[in-house]
Amino acid sequence: MGKAYDVMAATCPSRTVLHRIGARWTVFVVNALADSPRRFTDLKAHIQGITPKVLTETLRSLEADGLISRHEYAENPPRVEYDLTPLGRSLLVPLSAVRLWAEQHVPDIEAARARHEDRTHAATV
Repeated sequence: MGKAYDVMAATCPSRTVLHRIGARWTVFVVNALADSPRRFTDLKAHIQGITPKVLTETLRSLEADGLISRHEYAENPPRVEYDLTPLGRSLLVPLSAVRLWAEQHVPDIEAARARHEDRTHAATV
């Protein structure tokens, strides 16, 4: 039987995994690679709002964690593509569920925020 992990335990390594999955740009990069490998410039254009520095850092972290692979082609000019590994591909199902939930519940969240802001504003007046 494998080792039991408990994300609620302060020293559990599963917290590092959750931190990676929950990192701001991880969801976007994994989703952008869902259909096919992409080059850096294609990823940057596809993921609106990400800076080159942050994309580079995110790609390096995802590669270190075994979620994506980086393939260099011996061409002139050099070409590099990023793709999901089988481990990274296994993350698509839960991330797709979270993405769908987020997209479906935008009106609910916006309404709740507006109600909260109205209550907060009324309390300070």
